[in-house]
Amino acid sequence: MSVDPWLEAQQVPRGRDGRAPDVFSRDGWVPMREYPTHEPVDFVIVGTGAGGATLAAKLAEAGFSVVAFDAGAWWRPLSEFASDEGHQEKLYWFDERICDGDNPLVLGTNNSGKAVGGSTVHYAMVALRFRPEWFKSRSQLGYGVDWPLDWQEMWDYYREAEQAISLAGPVHYPWGPQRPRYPYRQHEMNASGLALAQACEALGVDWAPTPLATLSAPGGQAPPCVYRGFCVAGCSTNAKQSALNTWVPRALRAGAEIRDLAMVGRIETGADGCVTGVHYHREGAWHFQPAKHVIVAGYAIETPRLLLNSANEHYPDGLANSSGLVGRNLMVHTNQAVWGEVDDEIRWYKGPPSLAISEHWNYEDRGKDFFGGYAFMSQGPLPGAWAQAQVGNRGLWGQALVDEMQKYNHQVGLKIVGETLPQERNRVTLDEQTDQYGLPIARVSYSFCDNDNRLVEHAVDFMGKGLDAIGARNIWSEAEGTAHLMGTARMGFDAATSVVNADCRSWDIPNLWICDGSVFPTSGGVNPSLTIQAIACRTADRICALARRGEL
Repeated sequence: MSVDPWLEAQQVPRGRDGRAPDVFSRDGWVPMREYPTHEPVDFVIVGTGAGGATLAAKLAEAGFSVVAFDAGAWWRPLSEFASDEGHQEKLYWFDERICDGDNPLVLGTNNSGKAVGGSTVHYAMVALRFRPEWFKSRSQLGYGVDWPLDWQEMWDYYREAEQAISLAGPVHYPWGPQRPRYPYRQHEMNASGLALAQACEALGVDWAPTPLATLSAPGGQAPPCVYRGFCVAGCSTNAKQSALNTWVPRALRAGAEIRDLAMVGRIETGADGCVTGVHYHREGAWHFQPAKHVIVAGYAIETPRLLLNSANEHYPDGLANSSGLVGRNLMVHTNQAVWGEVDDEIRWYKGPPSLAISEHWNYEDRGKDFFGGYAFMSQGPLPGAWAQAQVGNRGLWGQALVDEMQKYNHQVGLKIVGETLPQERNRVTLDEQTDQYGLPIARVSYSFCDNDNRLVEHAVDFMGKGLDAIGARNIWSEAEGTAHLMGTARMGFDAATSVVNADCRSWDIPNLWICDGSVFPTSGGVNPSLTIQAIACRTADRICALARRGEL
């Protein structure tokens, strides 16, 4: 009997210290390269998520020597992922952080990752483009700040990212400028998605199958999605097109090195003020990797934490912080939901959790008492998460909880990804307490503004009307909930009002770059992963152009 080469490759013995010596991608074996730790490389990249992995691939393909670091482990999904919500918490960043403010954030499962591939390893795979006007939200829509990017140029980079992650979506997407067909056909609709469609039709708004980064047909040696529903706990079949099995294999094939279980704690600078490399903790000791350039892609909390912790005599307020904006303007997405019970057997765990979507309130500006927008999507929470919602939001316990869980297959829900406004008071700073590496813990301060609250009220009311229109009963709303992290190192037009320029290059230090969700000036009402990858594609191209002109 023949052996599935994909499965066989996932079971190979690990190399030294438990790390695989080679990686098996959807297109076959990829060798693992190791650079000497005492010799400078062209680029050190901190983080291997949507931003870092994309840059590692494109820069290595351009001929640069690249070493990318990740504080998390390098998992092999087929052999190391379990259909167990508790077990898969190994993918989340649960290192201690201190959260305060009027609305302290709950960090971990839905807004950070600690693994090679970052949070894309456990994201819900929703891949959406920004509304074009959002790139000029201040001048065109009257709120937030303008981005130093042109939406038409970004449209080309969105297309590149969509191709790289084999995005599956509908032939016609009803919002925004016309776009080419998605690389893969849309996924089959589940009962939860059909409920959203019925609600939207009753309310008179458009809906569409959600563009998702999971295969709807075989891709190379990777299988299509089997709709097992454990997407947010890590896909154990490798159908999910995360950074772990798209950009990372490309980076390795081009000669990049990925160092897992390596926590970068400080960036070093030289007498000329330029960065010279990074200090990182691995295998029980601190090491130094010299580099000609450093790219920070640690996401919206760890990126400012690293920059602030790298303060020295030359940069007493932290690196890239002459504007004083490093750590400020932290943004999240509001993630409220409305739930109800129906007679039909929904079995909402079958398939990806958000198979249908409406972006009506992202593109419609009439009928709002708030700035910004939101998308809302069908939902399919796993049993453990659903039970936690009953305990945490409704106070159910004992027999009452058991009785409610008996209705699990008859539940239906809608949830938003809602835009919040940038506020300087929402920020990341360093606390006096230290972590297991001896590094200052991040203090994360967050408070909603009146506009954020009005958006949530509008969304909850609208979604409630949708569930009522399809005959749901016992409708209730989940008042709390946030997702995704953005801001804290925004891009902009000048050094006084931003941290990096349009190319994600630090205004203060020419060989320091920042490229992840932290560079977002505004948050938009869609999941950020596709925009992060598009920006990273653009940044890589701009770096290559600078190198060709001798300006790097």
